[in-house]
Amino acid sequence: MATATTPNVKLPAEVEALLQGCRSVTYAESAKQLVELAVPSTDERGYYQVAYDVPGKGMYVEANVCRVRNGISANYTEAYMRRRDPDCMVIGDEKPTNKERYRERFGKPFDELRTQTFDWLKQQDLAVFYFNSGVDEHGLPSMAICPANAGFFALGLAMLQGILSFDEIEDDFEPHAILYVAPPFRHTHFDGKQVVVHNRTDTAHELFSYNLYPGPSAKKGVYGMLLNLGEEEGWVTAHCATVQVVTPYDNVTTIMHEGASGGGKSEMLEHVHRETDGRLRLGTNVVSGESRYLTLPRGCELHPVTDDMALCHPSYQKDGSKKLRLMDAEHSWFLRVNHIDHYGTDPHMERMVVEPSEPLLFLNIDAVPDSRALIWEHIEDEPGKRCPNPRVVVPRDIVPNIVHHPVTVDIRSFGVRCPPCTAENPTYGIVGLFHVLPPALAWLWRLVAPRGHGNPSIVSQEGLQSEGVGSYWPFATGRKVDQANLILNQILDTTNTLFILTPNQHVGAWETSFAPQWITREYLARRGHAPFRSDRLVKARCPLLGYTVKTMQVEGQVIGHWFLQVETQPEVGEQGYDAGAEILREFFHKQIQSFVEDDLHPTGKKIIECCLNGGTVEDYQAFTPNANA
Repeated sequence: MATATTPNVKLPAEVEALLQGCRSVTYAESAKQLVELAVPSTDERGYYQVAYDVPGKGMYVEANVCRVRNGISANYTEAYMRRRDPDCMVIGDEKPTNKERYRERFGKPFDELRTQTFDWLKQQDLAVFYFNSGVDEHGLPSMAICPANAGFFALGLAMLQGILSFDEIEDDFEPHAILYVAPPFRHTHFDGKQVVVHNRTDTAHELFSYNLYPGPSAKKGVYGMLLNLGEEEGWVTAHCATVQVVTPYDNVTTIMHEGASGGGKSEMLEHVHRETDGRLRLGTNVVSGESRYLTLPRGCELHPVTDDMALCHPSYQKDGSKKLRLMDAEHSWFLRVNHIDHYGTDPHMERMVVEPSEPLLFLNIDAVPDSRALIWEHIEDEPGKRCPNPRVVVPRDIVPNIVHHPVTVDIRSFGVRCPPCTAENPTYGIVGLFHVLPPALAWLWRLVAPRGHGNPSIVSQEGLQSEGVGSYWPFATGRKVDQANLILNQILDTTNTLFILTPNQHVGAWETSFAPQWITREYLARRGHAPFRSDRLVKARCPLLGYTVKTMQVEGQVIGHWFLQVETQPEVGEQGYDAGAEILREFFHKQIQSFVEDDLHPTGKKIIECCLNGGTVEDYQAFTPNANA
């Protein structure tokens, strides 16, 4: 079990006073100890209830936690708490930011609530551990202070970010990032809503988590800390999955796939999902019901590198390569499994998590005490309605073929969830199977980062929404223009990378799930690193979509042109396509105007002006005439 012994670390005086004044402190040195703390006792059903005394509600149960054969299973009592609220972040300090400040939303300075939070924590039994946010040598020395009864939350944080044993903590260890957890405050102060407050002091980045869903705090809250660090030092923690794709002919291509929540990052690391007869379903027409398939005898071998957060630290870059290098910023992955809805959907992942070599953490999975948590058994938000955001936290060390070192990116992909598009109901779902983007246009897509259709990861919002710069803006604490400049400099420095755009869910009138990015991955890996010849590309009808390929052939099978040029689909046509293109154009124009600041990179200003003036794909290409395409 964890102990009440503290290592020799340098703590702020108020943190020392907090730990000395609380009811008890349990210091953890390993995830195994937090597994024990997650379920310290059980009721007659085998559950441990994470509950807090809330005025007017009595002992309010936030989550039911139980031991299962493959780890710990936790389920929230409210459907709202099973997804990240996109509006949960506020800024508690007065440093530069474009985000809403605490005093702006709640009408008072954060200092008062900060003091109340410390007072509440002093009345609790606490669990504390130390870790490094990000990679040890390039991250932030950090610590977490949680109520001891929220052991499952502490376990998730420790799995995602790592945990330091006392032997690994140097005598001069001084936390520059501190995470405080106070769950009942969402009821007493925030009307039941998820709220996470970033408070950037001169000595530490404080994160106050007033809820127990790991997404906004243990995951994205720590991401915000790394983004702030990179903003100060001039580098980016990218929001991406990265995979080394090894073809049947032993060629290796490294693909970095970015995108907003639900944009297919984790899916880029998954093997192709097949039908029972082994075929790959390209899509099903939403009008006719017709399905099209592809026979792929042997898929590429996948060597995963990152799942969601990638450090693009200057020390990783190679002079003269003109390609980006990166490394994973996490110790475990927070995998969404809503698309795995029956046994056999993804045998590789199922095998990894159903019989793991060490305990995992399952969220929103319908598992009972002492059973085996099955990732296709999702808890229901209401009778007959499955939770859209079931999750499992998986340590990188148990992922087959995992890559632990920095890699060089050959292809930089961006994913967008698309709704169906037809002539009768035109939408922005006009993106073909994949598009080749000039670097300038790739930068614009990262500025707007559409959240897209039917997002399963967050609380629903209507219409086309933007997650902003690099798709990580919801987690950033500073200014948009600073992040936009960092990304543009990164893109201009890495123009030997091939930039592409891939949809998921729909291609025009065809429902596709994630088949477009899986097929594109297989196709591009097989064709290798050679640039596309100009006669192999055709300008997309919508300039914001760059180029598409004239024809596409995978293992001798021709992909129908209607999957590449959506306007050729009879259900869409040129009129329906153009109406969808206008939706996309208006969305881009609305979003990019907010980046026009005096200190925006001069080339960035010109690219935005090009877009607002109706630029052509040749205009975008002219910004980097020697770029890979």
